[in-house]
Amino acid sequence: MNFEELQINPDVKKGIAELGFTEMFPIQEQAIPKMLKGRNVIGQAKTGTGKTAAFGVPMIEMLDWEKKQVQGLVVAPTRELAVQIADDIRSYGRFTPLRVLTIYGGVSIERQIGELRRGVHIVVGTPGRLIDHMKRGTLRLDSLKAVVLDEADRMLDMGFIEDIEYILRRTPSKKQISLWSATIDDRTRRLSRRYIPDADMIIVSRDEIALETIDQRYIMVASYEKFEILLKVIDHLRIDRTLIFCRRRTTVDWLTGKLKRAGYDAEAIHGQLSQARREGVLTAFRETRLSFMVATEVAARGLDILDVPFIINYDIPDDPLMYFHRIGRTARAGKSGTAITFVTFDQDMELKSIEVLTGTRIKKMTLPPDFLL
Repeated sequence: MNFEELQINPDVKKGIAELGFTEMFPIQEQAIPKMLKGRNVIGQAKTGTGKTAAFGVPMIEMLDWEKKQVQGLVVAPTRELAVQIADDIRSYGRFTPLRVLTIYGGVSIERQIGELRRGVHIVVGTPGRLIDHMKRGTLRLDSLKAVVLDEADRMLDMGFIEDIEYILRRTPSKKQISLWSATIDDRTRRLSRRYIPDADMIIVSRDEIALETIDQRYIMVASYEKFEILLKVIDHLRIDRTLIFCRRRTTVDWLTGKLKRAGYDAEAIHGQLSQARREGVLTAFRETRLSFMVATEVAARGLDILDVPFIINYDIPDDPLMYFHRIGRTARAGKSGTAITFVTFDQDMELKSIEVLTGTRIKKMTLPPDFLL
């Protein structure tokens, strides 16, 4: 299922399309249609599974633009997550009159009060500062239509249970509510039973990766220096086993040849090779008899390859969703991994689209001063 098929505001579809999104993540495909019908949802999903869009798109859809009152509330455990969620929701509604405000402690409350007085549709905040505003009377929830508890397990770990209950008890009885958690344990079940009646349970399959176990980095490069930088990264990080992704088969063949001539144990895998040849390369890589496998998207999905410590995106993928599947070849079976993406100077929007889709921030890789000498 893709976003175009959804019965939602064309301006929201436009915002989603501008981000480069087409095909939905599993959590989105399962949750969005239910939430558009007003269903309550309990979702077991980790960061990087696309859950922000799963609850953000339906929340935008139920807003009344004429009312400059808080109609959507997202409660998050940390300032960083609240800022990230708010940025993502703004991106989906960039072609609408949507006003989103982030509320958290450690900054001036007066500016937040001013924004609330001017009128906002959605508030994303941390429990303590939300309660502060509620007690001051600066955050009114009379017009609330939807509440989201994101990363509920983390909020419970941080001792926010009483704060969450304080907030929920002061919301209208008629509203949509969803809870999202990496684990559904006894604590989240008790909270759900008390405050989330008749909820649909949505669980992302185990094959959907947890991006927090992957160290995601990017390097800004000029197209002509990609190969030299690749060699330097391999040498600098002492990489002896990696899966390298390219957009096109011709690039895969060219890069494999260059690596071989440079003395690296590399083989190509793409759709133009025979099935027997692909299986041979895969088996050699899986059994660690091959160190460098250079691949197109054919190797990105559904392959059971464990213990790949590094993924290198020699080319940033055309489709942001494919980034998710590419880097999912590392950090499997409880292990951690590193994903490094080469981004040329005209591809900053592609990078941003990936960050919005996965709900994570990709860190810029800083290199030693003599790295490019």
